[in-house]
Amino acid sequence: MKDKLSAVAKTFSPSPIQQLSHLAQRRNAINLAEGFPDFPAPSLLKSAAVSAINSDFNQYRHVQGICDRLAKIVKDTHGLEVDPLTDITICCGQTEAFAAAIFSIIDPGDEVILFDPSYETYNACISIAGGVAVYVALNPPHWTLDNEKFLKSFTSRTKAVVLNSPHNPTGKVFSKDELEVIATACCTNDCLAITDEVYEHITYDNTKHISLASLQGMQERTIITSSLSKTFSVTGWRIGWAIAPTAIASAIKNIHVRITDSAPAPFQEAALTALESQPQFFESLRQDYELRRDFLARILAEVGLCIQFKAQGSFFIFAEIPEECLLSDVDCVRKLIEEAGVVGVPGCGFFHSNKLVEVGADNFYQKRYIRFAFCKSDDTLAAAAQNLQEFVNKAGAFDRSESVKC
Repeated sequence: MKDKLSAVAKTFSPSPIQQLSHLAQRRNAINLAEGFPDFPAPSLLKSAAVSAINSDFNQYRHVQGICDRLAKIVKDTHGLEVDPLTDITICCGQTEAFAAAIFSIIDPGDEVILFDPSYETYNACISIAGGVAVYVALNPPHWTLDNEKFLKSFTSRTKAVVLNSPHNPTGKVFSKDELEVIATACCTNDCLAITDEVYEHITYDNTKHISLASLQGMQERTIITSSLSKTFSVTGWRIGWAIAPTAIASAIKNIHVRITDSAPAPFQEAALTALESQPQFFESLRQDYELRRDFLARILAEVGLCIQFKAQGSFFIFAEIPEECLLSDVDCVRKLIEEAGVVGVPGCGFFHSNKLVEVGADNFYQKRYIRFAFCKSDDTLAAAAQNLQEFVNKAGAFDRSESVKC
């Protein structure tokens, strides 16, 4: 039946990451790979969802109050004037919001600029729409934007730029100067921007998230996508949104209705409670995750992985495999699963650029990183730390050619 598949479907296949996931499950490895919390969601939100179910908010539903509150939030936070009746679409998570945004603006052959490394869903959506992904490599180890490379990536076919900040997998928060470069390029080349801002409230060390839409000339050409998932530890609820100029927001809504009709009704009701959260909730969230980041970074450094860049946002650490280790990222992750009982994500799954920078004779930096998630309970992180320490203490855990000591 494979000959019945569409051309796009044939391009999607299981990755080494998925194969390693199966190995991790068989070995019962501690999961520091997947970007979702393993601790309880806020009680107040769970109670609101239960109450909505018991109140029979269980059918197709659009909760306008979400749009009203989002409009106020972006006004207070970013100074954006948004009409809640026409400029916001509630979707089934940020993923659907992003997909609907791509489908609303991209025609076959249109080019979309992305920053490498990047989350794999972006490319999938662009491919399904018939667009062409154009990758601009961020420069390791601090993942800085190379202005010259970025500006050279624009052509007459460029339709949009995708910006994820805070960034998955690196934890980078794009600076004001970098955002100015991106904004100027979008305006000069008359193209749109789609932002993924799901980690907007998860930043560290006094780093502030700035929405690209807040820069001069950008609100009228930016589609903001975000969700409840990361901030409120409810990744399974699938409540997200797109905020866009009226014509684009209308197109996104039309696509959303034809694909999923509505986001889960009881969780929309609970979202009203989440969006009323006070500043102290977000400050507590940042402080809690900052402690977890620092704890895991210390443990990974003790194992010998290199932490040259401390995450400024999100809840991931993109750890580098040191030069003297000859193993690839996939092989390192496999070794950690089999011998330490801990699993991360090989960084190669996030890289797409053809511009490689050599680290060793046969190794390139795209195969030199592993992503670890620290959005885990204290017990999970402590267990991972114990396993990793025992792994290091094993005689001959790594021979010289496989050493992970920086």
